[in-house]
Amino acid sequence: MAEERHEQELVDEENDSAAEETTENDAAVEDTSEMDRLKQEKDEIQNRLLRLQADYDNFRRRTVKDREADRKYRSQDLVTELVPVLDNFDRALKIEVSDDSSKGFVDGIKMVYQQLKAALEKEGVEEIPAEGEQFDPNFHQAVMQVEDENYESNVVIEELQKGYKLKDRVIRPSMVKVNQ
Repeated sequence: MAEERHEQELVDEENDSAAEETTENDAAVEDTSEMDRLKQEKDEIQNRLLRLQADYDNFRRRTVKDREADRKYRSQDLVTELVPVLDNFDRALKIEVSDDSSKGFVDGIKMVYQQLKAALEKEGVEEIPAEGEQFDPNFHQAVMQVEDENYESNVVIEELQKGYKLKDRVIRPSMVKVNQ
């Protein structure tokens, strides 16, 4: 019986050590799965951080670009309001006068008109060239088409209303008569 007890104790010890190994293996598996989960969580957080950083960089670039556009075109509203004034000056200066007092008045109007044009040019306003130019729908608005043998096809024959642009943005296209 002592021998059986001894054998039973050995079997129990083996079972205990096997159970301990299983517990250790389970703990190792749990540690590995916990590490995998933590690694995956870290990767997700890192990806979110990178996306957030990219979003911030895009926002910053867009803000800088918007500010530059605002500075570049800050006078667009004023120019849009003044273009009809330039048209009225052009019409007024086309009138022929004969007496000396009227000529002095017209000379004063010419000086004001030249000052206004110079101030607008300083801000980047330019007249869009039209007569004799190739028709460009980005700068010209065709209101009439005629057939004239003296001009090539698709060439602006006459400018009916001046067009203006502010730097590279069209404020108002030129109204033109185009050869077919």
